[in-house]
Amino acid sequence: MFEHETSEAVPAPLIVVAAAVVEDGRLLVVSKTAAPDVFYLPGGKPDAGEEPLTALTRELAEELGAAPVGPCHLVDIEAVAALEGVPMRMAVYEAGLDRTPAPAAELADLRWTDGLDPALRLAPAVRDHLVPLLRERGLLPEPARG
Repeated sequence: MFEHETSEAVPAPLIVVAAAVVEDGRLLVVSKTAAPDVFYLPGGKPDAGEEPLTALTRELAEELGAAPVGPCHLVDIEAVAALEGVPMRMAVYEAGLDRTPAPAAELADLRWTDGLDPALRLAPAVRDHLVPLLRERGLLPEPARG
């Protein structure tokens, strides 16, 4: 007699495309009306068959009323999606914006952060993966050594 292994099906990761917009040592982060106290990168899920940069352009227009300028792939981050609680693969593009962003669509707020404000709750993928990378590259300030 054979033993049958029972295994839970591993969900396919949530695919997300996002923009890392850094100006003057500060990163643009946004919160959604569904979780206004958690801040993420602007962006979202590509539609079926949609190319990543097309999705990024669409999402930034919907969320911020702006278009990406000079988007360049920065990093792919694999983490748990803060809101959905499922595995996520996020393609992050470093980009500028063609105008001053303003929150729209499902966004509750937007802020610029140096990543050092303990009162600002960043999504784990941003806090644990992106902020350290941007610090390493000299785009965000290092924490003060005390």
